[in-house]
Amino acid sequence: MRSAKDIVVKPISSKDAGRIVRSIHYSGKTTQNSQLHFGVFLDGKCEGALQFGPSIDKRRMLGLVANTGWNEFIELNRMAFSEALPRNSESRAISVCLKLIKKHYPNIKWVVSFADGTQCGDGTIYRASGFCLTSVKKNSTMLLMPDGSITADKSLNNSASTKKAGWWKKNGAVSLVGFQLRYIYFIDKESKNNLTVPILPFSKIEEMGAGMYKGKARVKQAMTSNHEEQRQCDTDLPAPKEN
Repeated sequence: MRSAKDIVVKPISSKDAGRIVRSIHYSGKTTQNSQLHFGVFLDGKCEGALQFGPSIDKRRMLGLVANTGWNEFIELNRMAFSEALPRNSESRAISVCLKLIKKHYPNIKWVVSFADGTQCGDGTIYRASGFCLTSVKKNSTMLLMPDGSITADKSLNNSASTKKAGWWKKNGAVSLVGFQLRYIYFIDKESKNNLTVPILPFSKIEEMGAGMYKGKARVKQAMTSNHEEQRQCDTDLPAPKEN
């Protein structure tokens, strides 16, 4: 039986990462401004991808950790894994990526990512990978479009189209109500002392009713460490502004 130790994680091109993400990720969309791209290989075949890049609202994210320079943090924008990968591949892949970032990009002190508790899951993989939970908030920024697709209102507002989120809401788009969870991993452990927001206990997820498993709400169950539950749908679309 294959195990997570059998996977190989290495840099790939933006084009290849985009192709993998579009074919596997639940959103079917890639992040256009991602800068670092890693492929997850099993027996020589790429079965997953991780994309890292700047946050869409980088200036606001910067304030999460005091004394952070403009290029001293990065966001895990997308993570998508096929069912062919062994159990626990997600946490192993993240671990390898973080080690590569630490080695080749020593300026990066921390990584932020968001779990989509509206459509997908509450971040089991992040908890298993040593990330800190720093926010659990209600989220109504995801829109179900008239054609059945789902997109973030910020993506619409940032597009070149004159049809912004407000227009779509008046013409058939419906807001999906759920949660968004923010996680931070400290590559530079000292930077954790500069965190400007509280680290929340994982029990806060259940307390707020934000638990989600494969797109379905959890009902009063402990936060598990079953990594497979979020396969194909680990990260949200670019994060909206914090209130």
